[in-house]
Amino acid sequence: MACCNQDPCKKQEKTSQKTCCYVSNPYLATMKEDVLYHFDLGSKTHDLPAMFGDIKFVCTGGSSWRMKSFAQYMNALLELGSATADIPDICAHTDRFSMYKVGPVLAVSHGMGIPSISIMLNELLKLLCHAKCTDVTAFRMGTSGGLGVQPGTVVVTRVAMDACFCPHFEQNVMGTIMSYSTMLNECLAQEMVKCSKEINKFNTILGNTLCTSDFYEGQARLDGAFCHYTAEDKMNYLHCAIESGIRNIEMESAVFAAMCNRSGLPGAVICVTLLDRLQGDQISSSHEVLKEYQERPQTLIGYYIKKKFCKK
Repeated sequence: MACCNQDPCKKQEKTSQKTCCYVSNPYLATMKEDVLYHFDLGSKTHDLPAMFGDIKFVCTGGSSWRMKSFAQYMNALLELGSATADIPDICAHTDRFSMYKVGPVLAVSHGMGIPSISIMLNELLKLLCHAKCTDVTAFRMGTSGGLGVQPGTVVVTRVAMDACFCPHFEQNVMGTIMSYSTMLNECLAQEMVKCSKEINKFNTILGNTLCTSDFYEGQARLDGAFCHYTAEDKMNYLHCAIESGIRNIEMESAVFAAMCNRSGLPGAVICVTLLDRLQGDQISSSHEVLKEYQERPQTLIGYYIKKKFCKK
C-alpha cells in the first residue's frame, strides 16, 4: 500500500539509505540505468545526489518563464544571489520542461493539463529518489478561475475535486480504473494561510478546487469552439460547485494531490484567481494587474520557504 501524505509539522523519521523514498516500483531497482527522458537526465549519465541531494522544496508551475522568475525571486529572497541572475535551465536540452535550482529549492515547469504534469511528476519523484532527497515539501502554484471570490484572491486547496465534485483522481491502467485520494496536507495548507496573514498584502482562503481535463466545455465556458449547453446550465453547474466548497477551477491539482498522497510527499496547491467565473468567462483585467496577481502565489510560497530555510 502507498503511504499517506506526511505531516510537515511533525518530525519525520529518517529514511534508511537503502530505501528509495517517494516511489513504489520494484522494477526500478532492476534497471541498469533510469533515463529521465523529459528532463534530459539519467541515473548513470549524471551524479544526481551531488546535483540535487540538498533539495528540500520543489515548486511546480505551468510555464517555463514563471519558474525561471520564481527561481530568480528565491535567489534574492534567500540571499543566495541576484534577482536578475541568469540561472541556467537544467533541462535546456529538452523542450518539454524547464528546471532551475536555487540552494534547496527546485523550480520545475509542468506544462498545461493532467497528462503533462503527470509525466513531469513521475520523473520528478524518481529524480528525488535517485538523488536520495529526504523531507521534501512540494508546491504547485498557478492561476485559476475563481468561483464567488474576488479576482486576485489566493486559494489554498484543501481537496481537489473532479467534474462530478468527487474528491478523487481516476486513472485508467490497462483497462482498470484506479482511484486515488486528492486530499492535500491539511497542516501545510493551514500554515500557508497563516503565512498569508503575516504577509498581510492580499486575501488568501482555504477552499476546494475543481480540476478539469479541459479549459472550455470542461469548465462550463460559453466561449469555446463548441457549446451544447445553455447559459442557465452553466450557472447551475457553477453554483453546485460552490455548494461543494469549490472556490476555484484549474487543470492540474487532482493528479498533483494524488501523486503527493501516493508518494508520501507533503504538498500544497496555491493558485490565484484571475476572474470570478460567475461574472463571465474571459479575463478583462489589465496586464499590470494580472502580473501583480500572478506574483501572489510565489510571494506566499517564498515567505514560507524563507521561514523554514532560516531555521536551518
